[in-house]
Amino acid sequence: MQKKSLETIFYSTVGIAIMVVLLVAVNYIAGAVRTRGDLTQEKAYTLSQGTRAILKKLDTPVKIRFYVSQSENATPETVFLKTYAKRVEDLLTEYKQAAPKGKLIIEKYNPEPDSDAEDSAHLDGVDGQMLRSGEKYYMGLAVVQLDAKQSLPFLDPSRERLLEYDLSRAITRVANPEKPVVGVMTPLPVFGMPANPMMARMGQGQGQEPWFIINELKNDFNVKNVAMDIDKIDDDVKVLFVIHPREITEKAQYALDQYVLRGGKLVAFLDPLPMLIDSREQQGFGSMPNAGSSLPLLLKAWGLNFDTSKVVADMNFKVQLGGRNNRPQEAPAFLSITAEGINNDDVVTSQLDNIWLPFAGAFTGSPTEGLKETVLLKSTKDSQLVDGFMANMAGENIIKEFKPSGTIYAMAVKLSGKFKTAFPNGKPEEKKEDEKKEGDKKDADKKEKKADDSLKESKGENTVVLVGDADMLFDRVALQQVPTIFGMAFSPANGNLNLAQNAIEQLTGDSNLINVRSRATQNRPFTRIQAMETAANEKFQAEIKRLEDSRNEAQRKVNELQQAKKDKDQRFILSPEQSAELVKLRTEEANAGKKLKQVQKDLRKEVVSLETKLKWLNILAVPLAVAISGIAIAAVKRKKTSAK
Repeated sequence: MQKKSLETIFYSTVGIAIMVVLLVAVNYIAGAVRTRGDLTQEKAYTLSQGTRAILKKLDTPVKIRFYVSQSENATPETVFLKTYAKRVEDLLTEYKQAAPKGKLIIEKYNPEPDSDAEDSAHLDGVDGQMLRSGEKYYMGLAVVQLDAKQSLPFLDPSRERLLEYDLSRAITRVANPEKPVVGVMTPLPVFGMPANPMMARMGQGQGQEPWFIINELKNDFNVKNVAMDIDKIDDDVKVLFVIHPREITEKAQYALDQYVLRGGKLVAFLDPLPMLIDSREQQGFGSMPNAGSSLPLLLKAWGLNFDTSKVVADMNFKVQLGGRNNRPQEAPAFLSITAEGINNDDVVTSQLDNIWLPFAGAFTGSPTEGLKETVLLKSTKDSQLVDGFMANMAGENIIKEFKPSGTIYAMAVKLSGKFKTAFPNGKPEEKKEDEKKEGDKKDADKKEKKADDSLKESKGENTVVLVGDADMLFDRVALQQVPTIFGMAFSPANGNLNLAQNAIEQLTGDSNLINVRSRATQNRPFTRIQAMETAANEKFQAEIKRLEDSRNEAQRKVNELQQAKKDKDQRFILSPEQSAELVKLRTEEANAGKKLKQVQKDLRKEVVSLETKLKWLNILAVPLAVAISGIAIAAVKRKKTSAK
């Protein structure tokens, strides 16, 4: 018996030792390979195909110098940063494994105070961030190829979802150091505004920072400011980025026309109702907007129409905004476009899953012969075009009168093919206000005789991207504030800026970065919940509308009856019949009001019931699944045991 116990202990000890050795070996091998499991649906923590394509094209070694402080202090800040630095290092290792052998070199440095590593970090443009403890913490890198260098001064943890994009962009820039030129044409202060010295003395006029989209473009391109009244676009501009071209002149449209016919690429964000970017009071929602923007002459020549008096309302894409007294308010004209309305077959939008369009317009019509239209963003059939003025008011007014059109509206399109001029008679002449009709006739005769050297049709195929909203590019729409240990930072709230950058990058010839960047703003909206809420609204909305009309009609008749009079001195003296009718109408009005409140209460009750069911389902689903699995396993084991 004692011998059997010793054998059991021996074999158990040997077994445990073998398991420990195997565990250490597996961890060592796994640590050397640096392979990570990624269970996210969009594979956010796996190298994208765009990054792999960029790395495969490397023909000259690229060196990445990673500077990270190896702080001995164990404060919450340093622990958090060390954990993030480890994830950065793991990602760099994956880059090295995906690159051709010997083409990507990773060097790691600890920039201690007054060390050679710290001097090297400063030369590479990597700066330390001061922690609350007073310690200076480095976590940045420099990407170097021959004489080209790109620095990421500090790897902010709040941009973790953009880390792969930042790295891939830096590698692309050192491999191709010459940046294409992107022109920006807009009447808006997107490049920022300097502070007004006179206003600053009064505590006002602090100036305005450039829009975030402009700073992002400057990282990848040479950005040039193009005036709104220009008569010719410079030949070095590879892509022209037009934002809200309000009151654009014929001369400027002619410049755009000839630019496209010469082969220049155009990305234009138009806007029927510039609620945020161009309001007279600049106070946000509800402020009086300026006129909408379009390119009427060019769109007409291309076979499209863009009505600046109408915006798209869609019950499936509506959002809730803060209304009066901070109460949530439905806004069917402020759209949150999900995958249902995004073209997943085009490289510009294939990796996007959420776009915000505040009061967007629709492109209607059919492209002219020779042009092909690709719809990038669209509404559902449960949508309609509403008056821009109505959209500026409370969203509930739109909901009350909403009637689905059954039409799918295009809110962003891409035109490809051979373009024809919108100015068959050549460059338009600028007319002075004091010109008379006779003078106009003489000028027209001279124009016929004057040689016309303008282009009439593009020699090769070209591409133009048109978007029916410009508010979407504004920082307040496209970004969200994120608190960090270094203060407030900004991160993408949606895919709005990605859409603009994707379009520009595709037209400049580099589409690999599109796949990398677009994964940073993956969104998972509760589409089924939204559909169920929409169905509940439709179920009760007709009854609410009928009761409101009935109540309003009763109120109207009461007012008419009270205003009736036998003579001027007996205005409010009613006959018995009139008094009885008045009582009847007031009763109808009260009954309609009660029924209306009950229907609205039932609607809210159904929505709350739906939300409650979903919450309990989320809370209980996993425990129930585990419990059922445990019971099933126990039953199987019991059956096997009893069989023995």
